[in-house]
Amino acid sequence: MEKVIYFVRHGQSEDNIAPVFQSVDSPLNDKGRAQAKSIAERVSKISFETLIASLLPRARETAEIVARVTGRKPEYSDLFVERIKPKGISGKSYEDEMANTLWRNWEKSLDTPGMRVADGENFDDIIARADKALTFLKNRIEASIVVVTHGYFLRTVVARALLGNLLSGEIFGRFHRMAQMENTGLTVLKYQTAFEEDYYWRLWIYNDHAHLAE
Repeated sequence: MEKVIYFVRHGQSEDNIAPVFQSVDSPLNDKGRAQAKSIAERVSKISFETLIASLLPRARETAEIVARVTGRKPEYSDLFVERIKPKGISGKSYEDEMANTLWRNWEKSLDTPGMRVADGENFDDIIARADKALTFLKNRIEASIVVVTHGYFLRTVVARALLGNLLSGEIFGRFHRMAQMENTGLTVLKYQTAFEEDYYWRLWIYNDHAHLAE
């Protein structure tokens, strides 16, 4: 069955612009709520059947704003949460020396297969979760779905969809450094076949944020 998945990164959160390692419970700020209203208006013009969102507050709040405009009640899933930081980092200042060291080591573990730092997700974990998320979406009965998620995890899903088992740690790290993403940017993956080709995930739109133009 062909699918179209409209991925939306959450609106700007308070910790997105604060000099801290973002905490899991950081809410949207005023700009983020305005961004969420803009993407909600845009999504309201799309024909979709289901709205799914990450459990984290900044994504939940974005999804709730989309729901108010579109009338689609959100369904929440922990498959689409942001990369899971070590608890010793969350909400800490960039100037905290211990948190900074932990952050740098953890960042390395995200593109080094087999390396683990404290209780944070590593390369193997987040790739496995991206695979589960793509399988989950492929197996849904709906043909069109909006998913509100997070920048790093969304880039992981895109990289995995495009590169599959070719996605080494080195390539993964470079992709994240070079492929940035705007708050409430719209990214579209389609699961479909083509002439003499099997079904694959195909990237149609990446980080379209024209709705934020003033």
